[in-house]
Amino acid sequence: MQRLAFGPFVFDSARGLLLRDGRPTPVNQKGVRLLGALLRAPGEAVSKTALLDTAWPGTAVEESNLSVQIAALRKLLGAAHDGGEWIATVPRVGYRFVGAVSGADTPSESVDALDVRPLIAVLPFGIVSEEPGKEYLADGITDDIITALARYRWFRVVVRGSAFALRDNAVDQLGARYALHGNVRHSGERLRISAQLIDTSDGAHLWAERYNLVMADVFAIQDEIAERVVAAIEPELLKSESRLAIVRHTGNMTAWDLVRQGMWHFHKVTREGHRAARNLFRRACTADPDLSEAHSWLGRVSAGIVAYGWSDDVVADGREGMQAATRAVALDPRDPYAHYSFAIVSCYAGSANTGALAAQSAIELNPSFALGHLVLGMARLFDGDAGRAIASLRHGLTLNPNDPQNVAWHILLAYAELLSDMLDKALESANRALALRPVFGPTFELLCCCTMALGRGDDARRWAERAEEVHGPEGRFVAPIRASQLGYDKRIAELLRTATA
Repeated sequence: MQRLAFGPFVFDSARGLLLRDGRPTPVNQKGVRLLGALLRAPGEAVSKTALLDTAWPGTAVEESNLSVQIAALRKLLGAAHDGGEWIATVPRVGYRFVGAVSGADTPSESVDALDVRPLIAVLPFGIVSEEPGKEYLADGITDDIITALARYRWFRVVVRGSAFALRDNAVDQLGARYALHGNVRHSGERLRISAQLIDTSDGAHLWAERYNLVMADVFAIQDEIAERVVAAIEPELLKSESRLAIVRHTGNMTAWDLVRQGMWHFHKVTREGHRAARNLFRRACTADPDLSEAHSWLGRVSAGIVAYGWSDDVVADGREGMQAATRAVALDPRDPYAHYSFAIVSCYAGSANTGALAAQSAIELNPSFALGHLVLGMARLFDGDAGRAIASLRHGLTLNPNDPQNVAWHILLAYAELLSDMLDKALESANRALALRPVFGPTFELLCCCTMALGRGDDARRWAERAEEVHGPEGRFVAPIRASQLGYDKRIAELLRTATA
């Protein structure tokens, strides 16, 4: 049973929602897990060990943390009909839920407007093939996409059985906010896979892409297409959710509201946007200290403020980012975003080797996580290994070619190629950065270095002049390289000096 009713409440375990008289009641992540465990065993004692494992999986915490969360739940639920508490303490054992619990049919309309972790349904891909019996290929791709999406922690995925049971029926039966549809066309040794991400509330297409592949190892094809589809749609989901948070907010904001609004400001990639985002993430951390996502985004925006040159105090911002990212990993060690946050903060705090280890942890948790590959490339570059940085940066950009932050990653890739004497490739990457942000001092400086290295002195001088025209505090992307890698610093400084001599 996914919806459980008690008193004036309905708890929807599939979405992690608690409704009181049909209206949402904000509950933090730990509270959702604890309440779900207690409601699934009404009238029975649930041990402290079981509850700790439920709320803090894989993490050793003190029992006092459990006491704090139970106290918060009791305060949130208020008194039962008989004036007592919904959750009773069982001495020396744990806790039990004392109210009557029953199944509930809660119409999906009652949660359409809620700002909660979104639910996505991956519907079985269709297939058109010249050969009979190829349905397994489309089903395998669908399975792999569901598995890959499930690795992300900030949204929920409809389980395989529910999605496959519907097939051609209406997706609104699943109650999902987003639906991924797809088709496979198979002809000889060629595969064409098309996929579309739909907002089920209005049928709008949020994303669509087509992939052409050569049929080789079936399992390799399934892995590749799943990785590429998932890496592409996850940022689109983030952008959609952050836009919704801005448009639909009317009342008191929960920590999740604050995080999503912060995401919207963050993706503007401006000084004002990053600072507004940081304030919202700080408020989210205060509103719900146990929300891992709030801390990971605070770490990420702190690193961004330093990297773009928007910091008034690099040391203080780095310290705040490191504290937030460390907290995020402690709260949810299975969240790749938490490890990414820790990795990028470490890179700009002078600990590139630590950043590489954190990046590898993020990739192990989710191989489709583009940011994990990108920050691994950054860490390797900052650690003096430009050659190994290239593959990671290229792979991350292939997985996620449309991120608003990609100007920074193209700049880092260009420097890695430049310092590896791949001069033509470096100039190509620099021009991609220029196309994304046509007026940006760090890109002009990079183009100056690339053209000078290619012996194009006149072009290099023109780029140096443009860099001087927009000279300002923006852009500390490669500051860690120049601070810690003397050989790289010497090469960059010599190219700039020659161009301006």
